[in-house]
Amino acid sequence: MVVLRAAGWACAAAAGAELLHLAPAAVRVAGVRRTAARRTAGYGDPGHLALTFDDGPDPRSTPYVLDALDALGVRATFFLLGSMLERSPLLGRELVARGHEAAVHGWYHRPQWYPTPGRDLRELRRAAEAVTDLCGARPTWYRPPYGVPTTGLALAAHRLGLRTVLWTAWGRDWTASATATSVYRTARPGLTGGATLLLHDSDCTSATGSWRATVGALP
Repeated sequence: MVVLRAAGWACAAAAGAELLHLAPAAVRVAGVRRTAARRTAGYGDPGHLALTFDDGPDPRSTPYVLDALDALGVRATFFLLGSMLERSPLLGRELVARGHEAAVHGWYHRPQWYPTPGRDLRELRRAAEAVTDLCGARPTWYRPPYGVPTTGLALAAHRLGLRTVLWTAWGRDWTASATATSVYRTARPGLTGGATLLLHDSDCTSATGSWRATVGALP
């Protein structure tokens, strides 16, 4: 009985730790999300709209996104993966030189379902330092992979002076069935004043070639 009771307490403690770890992710849940949205989702000046791209830089696709933005006279924020930036440092520096903002998306793009505070801090610091050193600009913003701001990641971001931001609209541009029209139609209802739009400039975690739909939707 004592062993079983101890095991029960251990399981409860582990479950409690995991719930605490995932607590900040509640902002992605309908209802709870509404109360925290303006703090974390990226609602800003109602006279502007924030255009953001995740998962790059990618030499196969990011240059096309940059050219499209130049043609439109639009500037964006790129949430970069450290592992991708390490492979294409010149591309990271180029997007900043072309007037865009470099932000942090982590080192790897993977779920963070279990508490790993030490690893969270190490990897996020490594990614932030890569953006600073390779892009030549100190990042301000952090967006967690999958939009799940766990306690470990939130604390790490705060410690590193990064502001966590999610999004208020998306184009579902990561799917194999995405087209320029579908991306626009999905995003359009959310493009109100102060919105933050999530798109992707790489298919490294999306359907192959899906970035083409994104480029087509931009105009």
